Amino acid sequence: MRKLYHFHGGIHPSSNKTQSTQTAIARAPLPSLLIVPLQQHAGETAKPVVQAGDHVLKGQLIGMPDGFVSSAVHAPTSGTIAAVDMQLIAHPSGLPNLCATLIPDGKDEWVPLKPLDYRNRSTAELQHLLRMAGVVGLGGAAFPSDIKLRTGKQKITTLILNGAECEPYITCDDMLMRERAAEIVQGAEILRFMLDASEVLIGVEDNKPEAVAALQQAITASSLNHEVVAIPTIYPGGSAKQLIRVLTGLEVPSGKLPTDIGVQCFNVATAYSVHRALAKGEPLISRIVTITGNVREAQNFEALIGTPIAELVALAEALPDTDAYIMGGPMMGFPLPALHVPMVKATNCIIAASAKIFPPPPPAMPCIRCTRCVEVCPADLQPQDLFWFAQSREFGRAQVFSLFDCIECGACSYVCPSHIPLVQYYRFAKSEIRAREHDKQLADQARVRHEYHELRIEREKREKAEKLAAKEKAAQAAKLASAQPLTPQQQAEQAELETSRAHIRELAQSEVEHTDEGVTK
Repeated sequence: MRKLYHFHGGIHPSSNKTQSTQTAIARAPLPSLLIVPLQQHAGETAKPVVQAGDHVLKGQLIGMPDGFVSSAVHAPTSGTIAAVDMQLIAHPSGLPNLCATLIPDGKDEWVPLKPLDYRNRSTAELQHLLRMAGVVGLGGAAFPSDIKLRTGKQKITTLILNGAECEPYITCDDMLMRERAAEIVQGAEILRFMLDASEVLIGVEDNKPEAVAALQQAITASSLNHEVVAIPTIYPGGSAKQLIRVLTGLEVPSGKLPTDIGVQCFNVATAYSVHRALAKGEPLISRIVTITGNVREAQNFEALIGTPIAELVALAEALPDTDAYIMGGPMMGFPLPALHVPMVKATNCIIAASAKIFPPPPPAMPCIRCTRCVEVCPADLQPQDLFWFAQSREFGRAQVFSLFDCIECGACSYVCPSHIPLVQYYRFAKSEIRAREHDKQLADQARVRHEYHELRIEREKREKAEKLAAKEKAAQAAKLASAQPLTPQQQAEQAELETSRAHIRELAQSEVEHTDEGVTK
């Protein structure tokens, strides 16, 4: 039996998971329209390759990756592109982004699919195929998976699949592991092949015995050497660094990545999507999403990317006193700016909120330095000090105290007796630091451009002067080269002419002197 380790801190909030695991995953019906954002991933927005009026098929490319960190976007069903414009999306900023609006034709007609055997392809080719299939991390960060597979010269010894799903209310990964374990295991093997990892560990919290059993059965049936590990149920045990610590005992150093210690981590839903993309040829156009909270029947649905949230929550029948909707879990999720925004690849859960489920927080009071936040911080930070630095805008000191090691799990806010929204202060500080660094970068770029401009002007002046000097020198050389030597007679005539000129000058000078003398007299 594998030895398990512990990370610092952690909390045990009410799970509220049983409500949405009583029934199997249901397929959401085809929506009336689909709003497909062209940036559903970390990095650069995909470049649209369709325009209003185009007819597209299910799985057809509508957004081309643009930049190194980017991912493709595809049509979730067949139909007509009604618009490519700026629309409100599911994002904490509440700002619009470029989207393609698709009106389904009801046929759900696929483009020709091209499944392949990954064992006959190079790693670089497989990475490109995943990029073009739009496969990104489905655990919440939505980081392009092909980038995480580009480890360079770093040797990866351990591949970890994250099936912990530690945050309350969310059960999409749990139900996926229960019902589609075989495809997850095959996806894990593809990832292991691409990373050339020595072992595969699948970490699942021990409050999910059905998922553990399903994965173990799938591994046995496939004759693979993967290992399912039941880990203690504690929040935020599903965070990558904390899961790595529990399974391997290794610590990811501050400011470093898991690959720096020979480990890479993927979500189980991502592994499932990798299998579908390569073995079936299907791009990422749908995902499992939990609809729960203040609803009549909480459940998990497989829904198309771009489905309006309003149509999803209608399937679970939100109760009349619902006053807000949260995307993600209650600890790390954020309120949706509107109900008509579309579901995206990062949408793992929608919680219908009400005052009964989430009572308004009491007013924040001064910090009493009780250090409860320190005790529960999984990153082993000093949250109360980070709060003071953020509040007083001493961002440099916050960075010295490892602000960016904070995973924003909310454990500190959860236990704070003064009800201080600590995570909001940390996010504010991070955004201010990033904004200042961005401004500094722009200023540095402007300075470099100005200096280069000045150097270019000086260089052009110097080159012009050199060209002019070279031209004059060439002209003089040409003139000398073209001059003919004088004959003796011409030389005699030239000497006589010079003598005459000298004589004339002498006479003129003598006349001037004589005139001057007469005037004087």
